[in-house]
Amino acid sequence: MSTTYIYILGESETSLWGLSGRERLLRTVASLKQTHLIDNPADIPGDAPALLLRADHLYDARVIAALINLQEDIVLYHQGDMAVAVRTIGKNIPTLLQALSSANMQAFSFMKKYALKDLQLGIQQNLKKKEPPYILSISAANREALEWELFAGSYKGVTDLVTKWLWPIPAFWATHLCVRWKITPNQVTLFSLLLAIFAGVAFWYGYYASGLVMGWLMTFLDTVDGKLARVTLSSSRLGDVLDHGLDIIHPPLWYAAWGVGLTTTAFPLANLELWFWLIFVGYIGGRICEGLFEFWLAPFVMFMWQRIDSFNRLITARRNPNLILMTASWLADRPDIGFLMVVGWHGLSTLFLAWRVLVAWQVRRLEGSLTSWMEAIDPIRDRQQLAVKVFTRVPLAEKNGSAITHP
Repeated sequence: MSTTYIYILGESETSLWGLSGRERLLRTVASLKQTHLIDNPADIPGDAPALLLRADHLYDARVIAALINLQEDIVLYHQGDMAVAVRTIGKNIPTLLQALSSANMQAFSFMKKYALKDLQLGIQQNLKKKEPPYILSISAANREALEWELFAGSYKGVTDLVTKWLWPIPAFWATHLCVRWKITPNQVTLFSLLLAIFAGVAFWYGYYASGLVMGWLMTFLDTVDGKLARVTLSSSRLGDVLDHGLDIIHPPLWYAAWGVGLTTTAFPLANLELWFWLIFVGYIGGRICEGLFEFWLAPFVMFMWQRIDSFNRLITARRNPNLILMTASWLADRPDIGFLMVVGWHGLSTLFLAWRVLVAWQVRRLEGSLTSWMEAIDPIRDRQQLAVKVFTRVPLAEKNGSAITHP
């Protein structure tokens, strides 16, 4: 694939999450392969593929990637009559750049016209969701709506019930504070790491109240760091490793520490070593099932296969659902029951995941491949379906200019 030269035209009149339209496009393009940003359009070779983008619009990164991959000259229109992007070759740039600046639509008459629907973008595997792509005009009047759109769009579609329904609004304002105070995603992640350690120590010594406070704050910040990185386009390899490594390692250590802490209460458990083995077998077994599915059976995560799998992700034995069990048991003054519930929930969840792997293996053997249920739905057309309501959302671009609702 040849290098695509990209020129950004103009600027936005307002910033979103601390970034102007030009800065946001620069960061977006910098993350794409086989691209070269230029400051002078005259530097584009005559036969090289080129892309013109208007900085006064907010682009879905998938749209830019799709335009780069096209092999023909096209003009992309927004709201029917506004050209917002042009994909062509270098020798056409001077004429088309002038036309784009002056909104001379007649100059594009020889080019194929594209709308967003013509790009045919599918599932966002990294965020476990399916949403229509968007291009939105940036202005001071719609700044808040666009910031909500970027924030809501940074959320995974399939996740646990706490992350999906409890954290979004407080995380939105916490993310705003981080942008205002120039706190980076990695700094949030490092603070989360400290909280995870301190929470584990508190559980170990039976200080369940303080441990739960730190644990819940850690899970909240685990949401904030990812959203901050996505809305400011400041993800890093180090941050990704820290975030995902922390997510994988700390949960079973918390549960084990909670069990040790029971020795300081009126409800110590016998055979703690056996319970610890059951915790680790259940936890690791669940992770193995998820890994087998994704790396052996399908090019997507298990929780995106069928609707039952997506609903299972809301409550399966991951950290946040287990924290609910632990908190409820502490409130009931029976932390031992909470520990046993976590052990049991891991066992049941892992058995369910193992069954889903076996079913998926049989389907793949008979049909040749697996397909996510999201492939067959339209988030707008199929809005009446429960799974579509729960695991997809209506982007701002599809709301006919109405104010965006909170994610």
